[in-house]
Amino acid sequence: MAAPIFRSFSWGHWSGTLKLSVFLPLGLRKAHSGPQGLLAAQKARGLFKDFFPETGTKIELPELFDPGTASFPQTIYCGFDPTADSLHVGHLLALLGLFHLQRAGHNVIALVGGATARLGDPSGCTKEREALETDSVRANARALRLGLEALAANHQQLFTDGRSWGRFTVLDNSAWYQKQHLVDFLAAVGGHFRMGTLLSRQSVQLRLKSAEGMSLAEFFYQVLQAYDFYYLFQRYGCRVQLGGSDQLGNIMSGYEFINKLTGEDVFGITVPLITSTTGAKLGKSAGNAVWLNRDKTSPFELYQFFVRQPDDSAERYLKLFTFLPLPEIDHIMQLHVKEPERRGPQKRLAAEVTKLVHGREGLDSAKRCTQALYHSSIDALEVMSDQELKELFKEAPFSEFFLDPGTSVLDSCCKANAIPDGPRGYRMITEGGVSINHRQVTNPESVLVVGQHILKNGLSLLKIGKRNFYIIKWLQL
Repeated sequence: MAAPIFRSFSWGHWSGTLKLSVFLPLGLRKAHSGPQGLLAAQKARGLFKDFFPETGTKIELPELFDPGTASFPQTIYCGFDPTADSLHVGHLLALLGLFHLQRAGHNVIALVGGATARLGDPSGCTKEREALETDSVRANARALRLGLEALAANHQQLFTDGRSWGRFTVLDNSAWYQKQHLVDFLAAVGGHFRMGTLLSRQSVQLRLKSAEGMSLAEFFYQVLQAYDFYYLFQRYGCRVQLGGSDQLGNIMSGYEFINKLTGEDVFGITVPLITSTTGAKLGKSAGNAVWLNRDKTSPFELYQFFVRQPDDSAERYLKLFTFLPLPEIDHIMQLHVKEPERRGPQKRLAAEVTKLVHGREGLDSAKRCTQALYHSSIDALEVMSDQELKELFKEAPFSEFFLDPGTSVLDSCCKANAIPDGPRGYRMITEGGVSINHRQVTNPESVLVVGQHILKNGLSLLKIGKRNFYIIKWLQL
């Protein structure tokens, strides 16, 4: 079968050389040197890293984003493979890139790789990804779609700026691959790819030189990603692919494929990869993912991840992960120089990201948990939900008991298995090793008092020693 053609364009044929620009190309600087230049503005924030190719034929990349031209608005896509049931912080920069483009009036597509995830993208990986069952991929794809739609809704509702935005659409590439037959697909598509070119990609070379080597499935991944770009170009007029800097080889394959079939100009934009303090890429494969799904990483944990960022990362992350104007970020950093102990940049960064990911309620939850844990706030403890308690003290045993008349401090500690039976447990209380709701208790025989040992939400938070927490929820008070 022939590769599907849905729409034809007449923008001329490619006649230039392929070239990666490490810095903003001269054409981009000239066309977008003013304060409103979309590409230059995101380059200044550090969000847009590379542009490929550097020059077009009949049209240049900056022209696509110029509101004064017939090419406006554009459609841009970025892919997200459902190798897990949640996005993570490593995906956020690509999403921020899509959001900035949407805010400028362009239409953006978040493409869930319900088909390609079964092969596994070798880019940035030192070994083959673990194979996923079809049902797992489908479940993950559904979860990612819901996550992307929730993020887009939070962006739309909480970060509006009064401008007319473009559309945000979520698609799944299994919609077109499930209709393809292998031999027909290879016959229609395979002849447009050259083995020498595919083998020359850096991601392929690194894997071929490794002890494990590279499977045919992984090697074929870049062909499918190239076809995704082609399909979206034909069906939606998508001229730009956005991806992490490790996706450059796959983007190049898509450009070459489209160029051979249509002669049209398409482009790629990369965003930087976020790494840990040790330089490892943040993500599932590296085992250091900070998830965006609340069931995997709570709003409090996400908030604390950004609050704990060192000073030398705070300004860069404010530019990368927020929509704050650069002058406002400069002001935040100036205040930080005067009062570094307040950690103003980190708190603002954490608040902006948590609000985008989990909404206003999620940010409020993160702040309540912070007050309860780090500032011993009784008020915060009293208004926390059971879900927040379990998220905040996820390692702590959670028990539910009926309150019998005359229940003492010793009784409650023993019920929760927080202290050993007998004299040793008794001494732990008398020697000051036990606190309830952030208040030290030293009399084991004290009867529990509602409003002191039991908060109005029925909670008793036992702390044994410095780090061991136990949660008791008293029923039918």
